[in-house]
Amino acid sequence: MTKMRLGVFGGTFNPIHFGHLHIAQEFARMLGLSQVLFVPTAMPPHKQAEDLAPAADRFELCRMAVRDHPFCRVNDTEIRRGGKSYTVDTLRILTEQYPDTRLFLLMGEDMFLTLQNWREPEKIWQMADICAAPRSAEPGDELYLHQEYLETLGARVHICPITFLSVSSTMVREKAARGESLAGLVPPPVERYIKEHGLYRRA
Repeated sequence: MTKMRLGVFGGTFNPIHFGHLHIAQEFARMLGLSQVLFVPTAMPPHKQAEDLAPAADRFELCRMAVRDHPFCRVNDTEIRRGGKSYTVDTLRILTEQYPDTRLFLLMGEDMFLTLQNWREPEKIWQMADICAAPRSAEPGDELYLHQEYLETLGARVHICPITFLSVSSTMVREKAARGESLAGLVPPPVERYIKEHGLYRRA
C-alpha cells in the first residue's frame, strides 16, 4: 500500500500570510504531497520572542488562513506541549499520530543550512525527508554541497526551487502596528482577527 505523503511546515507564523500558503502549495505540487500540516511553535528555540503574538492567537490565525485550502491542516502539537519547540520532539509525536505516513519536513534555505546543529538531527532525518526551498531562483553551490553532506549522513534531501512572494511576517506586523490595511498580504479573516484583537499594535 502506498504511504500518504504528509508535509510538515513548522514556524512561528507570526502571523501567517499569503507567502506561507504559496510555499505550502508549491511544496505540495513539487513533492506530490497529499496534505501539508502547519505546526505553529509555542516558543521558537532559535529566535528572540519579541513581537510574538500569543500561541493561541497564532494558531487561530493559521486555522482561518487554511480554511479555503483543502490540502492544508493546522496541528497544535507544539502549542499544547508548551515551552520551546524542538522539531525532533514534534516529529516523534506526528509519527504516532500519522502511522503508515511518509513525512516531509519543509523549510527554507537558512534553516536547511543549520539543520545539522539542531537537537538530535540524525533522528530528524530518520523520521522525515528533508525539503528545502532556496532563497533565489538560481541556488548557489552551498545548498547542493550541503545536500550532498547530509545525504552522506543518511538524510533524504529534496531541493525545491520555489518562487517566493514578496511578503513577510515582519512586513505584516509593521503595517498592523501602524493600523494600515493588510489587503493582499493575508487572507481577509486573518486581517479582521488581527484588527479585532489588537495584535501587533504598539502601545
